[in-house]
Amino acid sequence: CAGGASTRSRGWTAPLTTGQDAVRTRPAKHSAGDADVEGDQMDDVIVETMAGAVRGAVDQGVATFKGLRYAAPPVGERRFAAPAPVEAWDGVRDALALGPSCPQPEARPDGWVGEHATDEDCLFLNVFTPGADGARRPVMVWFHGGGYTIGSGSWPLYDGTNLARRGDVVVVTVNHRLGILGYLHLAHLDEAEGDAGNAGTLDLVASLEWVRDNIARFGGDPGNVTIFGESGGGAKVCSMLAMPAARGLFHRGVVQSGPAMYLSPPEAAAALTDKVLGELGVPADGAVAALRSASSATLLAAQQAVSDGSRDPMGSSFGPVLDGERLPQHPGKAVQRGEAPDVPLMIGTTFDEATLFLGREPALRDPSLLTDADLESRARIFGDRAESLLAAYRASRPDATPIDLLIAMQTDAVMRMPSIKLAERKLSGGDAPVWMYLFTWAAGPMRSGHGYELPFVFHNVHEPVLHPSASREQLADRMADAWVSFARHGDPNHDGLADWPAYDTDARPTMLFDRGTCRVEDDPWGAERRAWKRG
Repeated sequence: CAGGASTRSRGWTAPLTTGQDAVRTRPAKHSAGDADVEGDQMDDVIVETMAGAVRGAVDQGVATFKGLRYAAPPVGERRFAAPAPVEAWDGVRDALALGPSCPQPEARPDGWVGEHATDEDCLFLNVFTPGADGARRPVMVWFHGGGYTIGSGSWPLYDGTNLARRGDVVVVTVNHRLGILGYLHLAHLDEAEGDAGNAGTLDLVASLEWVRDNIARFGGDPGNVTIFGESGGGAKVCSMLAMPAARGLFHRGVVQSGPAMYLSPPEAAAALTDKVLGELGVPADGAVAALRSASSATLLAAQQAVSDGSRDPMGSSFGPVLDGERLPQHPGKAVQRGEAPDVPLMIGTTFDEATLFLGREPALRDPSLLTDADLESRARIFGDRAESLLAAYRASRPDATPIDLLIAMQTDAVMRMPSIKLAERKLSGGDAPVWMYLFTWAAGPMRSGHGYELPFVFHNVHEPVLHPSASREQLADRMADAWVSFARHGDPNHDGLADWPAYDTDARPTMLFDRGTCRVEDDPWGAERRAWKRG
């Protein structure tokens, strides 16, 4: 990517709180049989958390702590309840293996990995740090994708080792309750169960509280925390922006292909719960006790049964609920009303988001298989605006094939236009700046599909995540450094990029991340954006 001296946009500086003092950590202890060889060093290191001591492993200059419990097991009477604090322990607990992911459907989109282990006892996080010391590094907390029903913070794609080493930051990845275990609305059955519909989101708050209370012991600054996530993870960042309990626990946010403007209305969430009860044959009277005593496998089967298998194979109808208390506003409305006025955001999408969801479309590999007539038929999903949108896209992209246009329209409908709207609303609700990006690096029939920026953000452009190449390494340098700079300064500019101005609704400057040259364009594909506005 093209380099160039950068400047801090508009001179804005995020107000940061002062975190707690770093506490004493025990010196690293060599494990028996470890080779003390330069370049192949493997030590262990012990850190005293608020609840007890944990042992992690240090390799190649990064200390990794896996499977750290940030809340009590959400099982038995704690199922559907808000997360409870971790109970203290004596001695030293190993943090050397990943914790289990929440139980979830086995069905995955093509190419998505499975979980190494699942269990209802799933409230674990992982920490990657250059040093468990008092260095006060920026903290980057990752909320995983997969909607609200699949995934975990334990995927190899999200390994934070390279990002922590390159950026001198502390990376945290989080597991939380998903699907029916995390988002089954029960308040209409029992007012005392008001936490159930947002239990998974309350887990995320608990993980940030753990970061606040403990991360200084791992070399991080609790007064400088960035939350970032892609797809469902980006939606989780949006939920945090609207959640009163999360205020002050983070200071910056990155929404990658996850512009969640709206939450599930309580009426819809209650209707979904009633469908679950019908599937299980459980009457409303005594339903909560029956749901607590059912096996997680039974509940997961019910989740799948009440989902539309053709449109919702992963049961993704489950998600955060607009409950009036824990989440009192839709995220889009919350940021517009200034609920997070001091939190700068980075917001972006990939250029061909829709290819992941069109993965079995034959025309992706043979464009001749989709005709103009086919495109016009498929465009009917856009209703009365279909004709005007088609005309705008055909005029903007005169050389595009019908499959190109279908990808572009579906991408913009689901991701890019809502991301722009989120940026507009955020700017209207406070003084904190927004930076907009578009990831345009493309390869193969899936092009620059949904989630394709992730190896570059984490600087994991290596096997088995991604086949390495010089151009991929270069782009990973530029993108990882931008995310780190944003976490450190509240501004993604760095010396490896040409100047990237903050977003505004006049020029609409947008960073295009691509092979060879990363550049800023004002209002890219603006004619198409205006066509959606008119629609």
